[in-house]
Amino acid sequence: MRVREAIPGLRLGFFKPGKLNSITDVPGVLVNVTTIQSEDKNVNTGLTTILSRRDWHKYYAFSGKLASSHRPIILTSSAAVGDAYRGTYEYCYRYRLNTEGEMPLVIVPVVGETYDGFLSDNGRFPLTTEHVIDSINNASSDAVLEGCTGGGTGSVCHKFKAGTGFSSRIVKGVDAAGNKVVYTVGVIVQANYGLADTFHVGGVPVGAILQEEQEAAQKERVTTSERTVRKDGSIIVVIAIDAPLLPIQLKRLAKRAAVGLAKVGGYGYNSSGDVFLAFSTANKIPYEELALPGQPPRPVDPMQPSPMIVQMTDNESIDGLFESTADATEEAIYNAIFMGTTMTGLKGRTVEAADIGKIKAIVEKRL
Repeated sequence: MRVREAIPGLRLGFFKPGKLNSITDVPGVLVNVTTIQSEDKNVNTGLTTILSRRDWHKYYAFSGKLASSHRPIILTSSAAVGDAYRGTYEYCYRYRLNTEGEMPLVIVPVVGETYDGFLSDNGRFPLTTEHVIDSINNASSDAVLEGCTGGGTGSVCHKFKAGTGFSSRIVKGVDAAGNKVVYTVGVIVQANYGLADTFHVGGVPVGAILQEEQEAAQKERVTTSERTVRKDGSIIVVIAIDAPLLPIQLKRLAKRAAVGLAKVGGYGYNSSGDVFLAFSTANKIPYEELALPGQPPRPVDPMQPSPMIVQMTDNESIDGLFESTADATEEAIYNAIFMGTTMTGLKGRTVEAADIGKIKAIVEKRL
């Protein structure tokens, strides 16, 4: 059960969610989650594919390698990064060759990872390039399964079985002509971080309260030394938006994911591997072509500087996008936890799902 259904009275920011409350509410964005599990329960992994648009191969990100929003974004296990990288290449060589049988694209795959080795036997290397190819082909704008799915299949968040979560926000604005429009901010998280006692829901210290109840029942207390040996994990946050933003603005937007993460209880400890990535679908720039208004695209001459017309959002009007990004990140993490299910994995290790009933009672008592 997603957090909005579980705790209806919980305030999750000023801006309303989109139709699916998912990153796929952003027009054109496609997602697929592929979950890989073995019958003996020792493999619990997968991958999540995010496409900025169906015809991503036709457009170019003009801001460099790290802003290659025209390439698939793959989220997976730490041990599967190489296969995800190669799988993206194999997809392109299988489906995107030109009439001469050559690859016209400069491929710079974007692959993010979190470690799932506590519940999954990474030594089996279960993810293959075929999984990646199928995931790219099957990406859609439909509602996407959350919790123990995709790259988050083996994830643990604030010591609960969690994984993949989504959320979105609708922000009213205007276009370049001054017409009223709505912009959509969509977020996906692969949540694999956090201590139990730092978990908050709507500002309520749920994790600490649950721990106090557990200690009272067991008549023992977690000492400071015991707490310090527990390491934090990592989280990947991908933000999609259809408002026109320049790369430097997207960098600023991505930083606001840290606000949502902090509201849930993530502190970005020394051992944390937190990654925030944002892309905009607004400016469609043909790959290695120059396109000016009223003119057909033509090849770019790298030795002849040419103008490129793109839109950007006025920095004085950007705060609503910042706020909605933080709120959507917070809710996406909640959904990753609330949609998780108890899992027994590698070596019989079991990670319990969050007790939604207990969390609901704790939060509603303090709203």
